[in-house]
Amino acid sequence: MDLTHTEEEQEFRARLRTWLAEVLPQLPPRPSPDDWPGRRTYDAGWQRRLYDAGYAGLHWPVDAGGRGATPTQHLIFLEETERAGAPYVGANFVGLLHAGPTVAAEGTAEQRARWLPPVLRGDEMWCQGFSEPDAGSDLASLRTRAVRDGDEYVITGSKIWTSHAEVADWCELLVRTRPVSEDVPKHRGISWLAMPMDAPGVTVRPLRTLAGSTEFAEMFLDEVRVPVANRVGAENDGWRVTMVTLSFERGTAFVGEVVACRRTLGELARTAKANGRWDDPVLRRRLGRLYGEFGALWRLTQWNVSESERSGGVPGIGGSVFKLAYSHARQELYDTAAEVLGAESLSLEEEWTLDRLSSLSYTIAAGTSQIQQNIVAERILGLPKGR
Repeated sequence: MDLTHTEEEQEFRARLRTWLAEVLPQLPPRPSPDDWPGRRTYDAGWQRRLYDAGYAGLHWPVDAGGRGATPTQHLIFLEETERAGAPYVGANFVGLLHAGPTVAAEGTAEQRARWLPPVLRGDEMWCQGFSEPDAGSDLASLRTRAVRDGDEYVITGSKIWTSHAEVADWCELLVRTRPVSEDVPKHRGISWLAMPMDAPGVTVRPLRTLAGSTEFAEMFLDEVRVPVANRVGAENDGWRVTMVTLSFERGTAFVGEVVACRRTLGELARTAKANGRWDDPVLRRRLGRLYGEFGALWRLTQWNVSESERSGGVPGIGGSVFKLAYSHARQELYDTAAEVLGAESLSLEEEWTLDRLSSLSYTIAAGTSQIQQNIVAERILGLPKGR
């Protein structure tokens, strides 16, 4: 098997590298981490530059507005943008990595034409309205109701951990369109809707994280009206559509972060050599093991991206394997960073510290590690369900 890059792929890398070298010095300063309106403007501006240059939506199919790039070109894009220190998807990660790909895979032609181009251009941003106070890991227990009234749903309920709700234009929203009963399993009464965030009855209250940031919010819905035409998939078939969303969230949404973690690991090793911590053989072995682990995660990433291409663009069950391994590896990476940096790692002014605090959420966000272990055990290993 020939694993070398083709001439076309090498040309793609060179062209991208040249473009990044030209455009990155022209970018304005990045806003502060908690200035979400400013970050929205900054991230939207970067997305528009990608769109105009032909680099937006490399991992999206052509009929959804994407560029139809090969999996290898997608991976080259991630490698080169991270190497150059380019901005990531930022405030619109839900639109670009979760909701957009879901609409591309499950939406009608009209829905794709309406929602996908604005995401790729950076004109509109999305948030995720899945979790509720009593429906986290057991997401199918959600209670937010959507009652059909002619050509609209009337929605009442609340959501929590709604990512970037305060700057979003749209929300990928899970609602209960059929009551739970003994005859119908709870996951068969859920529908997936696209809800405009400026609809009457939507209230957003930011939540402050351990690091002091407000990228999450509570969202309260008081008889919010959403057109039935905004439903992706059939009524009460939203659980299946949600599994598509979660496949993207776990299988390909974190791929850029793996590249970033590999770069961080290299910086950490250089810092350890500079401050004398490199002399500790236990620390050196730990860094070496992490180097091997993130190398393996990158290979798994390559496999997942290629596999999603072969399966019609939707990542497979390997996403849960990746999510489980990556979450713990990221936490250990920043635990090791604290060991290398010592007292410096306690300052909230240091990016290392903020990244470490953020890493604590990774074994919970996008499905807890316990949930991923169950998925791997039951769907890959074929083990029986627990009683």
